[in-house]
Amino acid sequence: MPTKPHIEKHFTAGDTVRDIVIGMSDGLTVPFALAAGLTGAIAQSRLIVTAGFAEIAAGSIAMGLGGYLAARGDAEHYAHELAREEQEIVTLPEAEAQEVRDIFQSYGLSAEECATVVASLRQRPKDWVSFMMRFELGLEQPDPSRAWKSALTIAGSYIVGGVIPLSAYLLLADAHRALRLSVGVTLVALAVFGGIKGRFTGVPVVRSALQTTIIGGLAAAAAFAIARWIS
Repeated sequence: MPTKPHIEKHFTAGDTVRDIVIGMSDGLTVPFALAAGLTGAIAQSRLIVTAGFAEIAAGSIAMGLGGYLAARGDAEHYAHELAREEQEIVTLPEAEAQEVRDIFQSYGLSAEECATVVASLRQRPKDWVSFMMRFELGLEQPDPSRAWKSALTIAGSYIVGGVIPLSAYLLLADAHRALRLSVGVTLVALAVFGGIKGRFTGVPVVRSALQTTIIGGLAAAAAFAIARWIS
């Protein structure tokens, strides 16, 4: 009897989605809160737009640099641990072999079964090191171009997100009218973005959309209230 082949569908672009989430969430929230706060203080669309785009430029650079340094740090950490494992299987082979046995025994394998695996790994030092990196240290080899990809993805997402709340101030000269439009547009964008994020990350779409919208809305409301109170 023919059976339908089992095809597993796993989401594998986790790093890219994480970078987009970081950039978009901050890009939507920070300039939105800044524009709302400035509206409460100065109510001049031209100045708000100028300050908003200055913040987007600075924020995208800072966020992109943070993503670059984080990815570089991951790559350097992996390289350091890889060199240490390569040395240890030469200088401390019995200790490393015992670590392999401990890992497999934690999955329920017998001592005899573990011995077969250890003997096989001893014949393949490169695979032995790869095994220790993944199962002992929980480290995956990073993409060599990950740092620049992360920086550009985060910075680009921040810019895209930041332009959305400022678009209302580009269209309307009256800052208070622009704020109302900005609130509507940005809350819709936050909800859509939150829903898409939830779809990719496995979180319920409605819950993710509500969380993102509420956080962004509260940040803008707090900035507006503080600026209004100070002014």
